[in-house]
Amino acid sequence: MKTILKEILESNGQYVSDFGSNADLPAPPRKQLAILTCMDARLDPFGYAGLTVGDAHVIRNAGGRATDDAIRSLVISHKLLGTREWFVVHHTECGMETFTNDIMAELLNSSLHQADLTPQGWRDSGEGPGSSEAQFINWHTISNQEESVVADVRRIREHPLVSPTVSIHGFIFDVKTGKLIEVPEASRIGQPTAERQNS
Repeated sequence: MKTILKEILESNGQYVSDFGSNADLPAPPRKQLAILTCMDARLDPFGYAGLTVGDAHVIRNAGGRATDDAIRSLVISHKLLGTREWFVVHHTECGMETFTNDIMAELLNSSLHQADLTPQGWRDSGEGPGSSEAQFINWHTISNQEESVVADVRRIREHPLVSPTVSIHGFIFDVKTGKLIEVPEASRIGQPTAERQNS
């Protein structure tokens, strides 16, 4: 049986042979846009936005949340690499809706092994020891997708290091249809400052 490592290296060999003109791509994204989205394996930001390699920056984390590190990347994306429009894209059926900070802390306090999602909720069956360090982390869980998109766009828009000229759009990706659904309140908040003052 092939290991994942072997599969990846074999695939990379093929990728190298087809790399071609990608070697000449500049670092700044062609379309001057950045997408902040979830790490969920079902999401293909280049596919759902009709993009190709070199078009955009894609920043991913659990939930597509506007964490300090996500904002760090977005600020670099604009300040040094010229992006002018940012998209915050959460999605339906997100795993971040299935637990809370307290549940994660309890699971990790029990053990560091993989937990199981049962009809009764998350259950840890691994052998300890775990760690109490999880209680000091904000896991940025989600209780309502639209509200989380609005909250993230607002946090980015109001961040003192974010240029008021950047446009920020809020969307939810439907994992059953592939459709991007705009969250109007988020996109309104994300308008460049000058546009918002004139609307």
